[in-house]
This record gives sequence, C-alpha cells and structure tokens, in this order.
Amino acid sequence: MRELLVATHNSHKTAEFRAILAKHFDEISDLTALSDAKEPVEDGSTFSENSAIKALAASDLLPSAFVIADDSGLEVDALDGAPGIHSARYSGESATDASNRDRLITELARPEHEGKARSARFRCVITAAKGGQVLAVFDGVVEGRIAESMSGEGGFGYDPLFIPEGYENSFGVLAEEVKNGMSHRGRALKKFCDWLEDQP
Repeated sequence: MRELLVATHNSHKTAEFRAILAKHFDEISDLTALSDAKEPVEDGSTFSENSAIKALAASDLLPSAFVIADDSGLEVDALDGAPGIHSARYSGESATDASNRDRLITELARPEHEGKARSARFRCVITAAKGGQVLAVFDGVVEGRIAESMSGEGGFGYDPLFIPEGYENSFGVLAEEVKNGMSHRGRALKKFCDWLEDQP
C-alpha cells in the first residue's frame, strides 16, 4: 500500500492535496491523525528551507510513509515581496486568514503604496521525504494581482484577494478544479506527480 503523509494541520491544504493526488496513493493523511505531532519551528529564511524542516520532522513520525511538506506564500511587489515566508502569520502570532487579508488591504492602502502596481504571485515549494531523508524538491509559481476588495468564499488564505493572470475573478470565485489546475501548489504537485511515476 502506498501511503502519503501531508505535513500540515491545515485541513484546507490537505483537501487540495487529496484532490490532486488521490489516484497516486491508497491513503492520504495529515498531522491531525498523529496525536503526538507538533509543528516544528520554521526558522528557515526561504520557502525551501522551511519546507524541508517540516518534511523531515514529519518523516521522523512516520518513517514508512512518503511525506510531503509545502511552504508557500504570497509575494506582493508593492510591498517588496511581503508577506512572503511570513504569509501565514502576517498579522501576528494569533493570525487568522481574515486578519492577514485585512492587514494586506491596509498596507496596500497606505499613501506610500497607493497607486503602485498590485502585481503579486503565489509561490510554493514542496519537499518529498521518506525515512528521514529528503528525496526531491519541487516548486510552483502563479502570477497575478491583488484585487481592491475580496470576492468569493472558495479557497482559503489570501485566495479571495488574488486574481490569477489571464482571469478576472479571484481564486475565491474560481471553481476548485480550475484553481487546482493552475495554482502554485497545483503546479508544484504536478512536478511531484511526474517524479512519482519513476519511483518504485
């Protein structure tokens, strides 16, 4: 049986992984299935470093399984790439998706940023590990822009504010299958799936 452990407690993220990877694995679980699983300290300075930290920590908990961990975030050009690797806690240690979106809207409304291009991108780095060893690393990027206001209730995180290149609607409005086909995470997972085809 081929088993996959997704190194996250985020049910929305796990749902995205399941939707894309279901045909490749007999069982897909996340850290909520392991009572002793704690989030490791993400003290890396890049998405790649933090992704590897999470993958290796989870691999120690379930050595027999394939493990994948992603580190992803939103880079806004007008904010010099912020929130970047701090996307999940952009509004502080007790951040929620809503409070992070509120801070982003507030920052872009400041006089020094007003009128600047709202170009942005979602970036994702996925690390695959097994038995305490990193096996491979995959990345994905989707370009777009930050909307003036939120729209839609789909997705999670900054999705209701992010309009991908070539579209007029945010990830919060676009259908799940459309988003998964073009998202940063979807693109990184496509590379992972291609790699899996060559694995025993």
